[in-house]
Amino acid sequence: MKKEKTCYTAIGGSALIEGVMMRSPEKTAIAVRRERGDIVLKVSKNKQPNKIIAKIPIIRGLVNFVASMKLSYSSMMYAADVAMEEIEEETPPETKMEKFLSKVFGKTGLAVLGVLAMVIGAVMGIGLFLGLPTLIVSFVTGMVPAYAQLSDGWQQLITSLGEGVIKMVVFLCYLLLISQMKDIKRVFQYHGAEHKSIFCHEKGQELTPENAAKFKRFHPRCGTSFLFLTLLVSIVISTLITTGNVWLRAGLRICLLPVMMGLAYECIRLAGKYDNVLTRILSAPGMWFQRLTTKEPDKSQLEIAIAALNGVLKEYPLDQDLILTEESYKLKEKNDESTTQTDSQEC
Repeated sequence: MKKEKTCYTAIGGSALIEGVMMRSPEKTAIAVRRERGDIVLKVSKNKQPNKIIAKIPIIRGLVNFVASMKLSYSSMMYAADVAMEEIEEETPPETKMEKFLSKVFGKTGLAVLGVLAMVIGAVMGIGLFLGLPTLIVSFVTGMVPAYAQLSDGWQQLITSLGEGVIKMVVFLCYLLLISQMKDIKRVFQYHGAEHKSIFCHEKGQELTPENAAKFKRFHPRCGTSFLFLTLLVSIVISTLITTGNVWLRAGLRICLLPVMMGLAYECIRLAGKYDNVLTRILSAPGMWFQRLTTKEPDKSQLEIAIAALNGVLKEYPLDQDLILTEESYKLKEKNDESTTQTDSQEC
């Protein structure tokens, strides 16, 4: 049987709350299903990256990661607003603590405190993920007399592998825990829909839910694979840090995190561009982890992913909230009274 040819693209995306974001080199599209069942699409033009930075390995990976995190956060907030806009909720009364903080700091001060809390949370997360394994392995090896008899090279290798195993276990436990949450399961279904629709496009088939459903939900360019590759790269780099000081070793690894992420980006970029034995081996562990972060989508979720993908493939008005119909779209007004516009291409 002749192998079906794949045309790899630079299109990627992420799953959102009742929606999917797709990003091509030129445009970003967000498709979200509202409570009433219709689909809202928003297409924006991308800010082009610095041409010099885009050609520098490792550096471009770090820059792309920061940009992707920023885009994913803004897309998630937009999707939440659209998906929940028709759900009326009573505003809970302010607590005494909230009234006190509002009186002391004001609205601007509270916003600053919110950002500061996010930064502190991120620092704590990095510290626990990178620092805690170092402390655990140092404690365990200190309790084993045979460890002290080994050469420095063997000690460093065992330490690095032990810390790497603990990181993998922490990462796996985290994915297992959040995958049990009902709302997260739906996001993971949209994650699977995103991958299936991209595969359908790369295989040159018509973008329909029926066609997309036939493809696998694991993709080598997935963010889950990126995180796993970052862990693998961190293990390799850790073997090069020979200092015996626990705190210095942990600090150096935190400082080298940007390098690790940059190298992981280059690996996943290679795996997404080529299909051979080397890239399959490189992608295999991350693809396995995607069994936790992707779930089989239903037809309605595939429709959302396809709508988002069409958003970057076809021509739509930019920076407008559009309500999709079968072969047209409407400009979504604030009062939701929309005027139908004929689309020159089918949605």
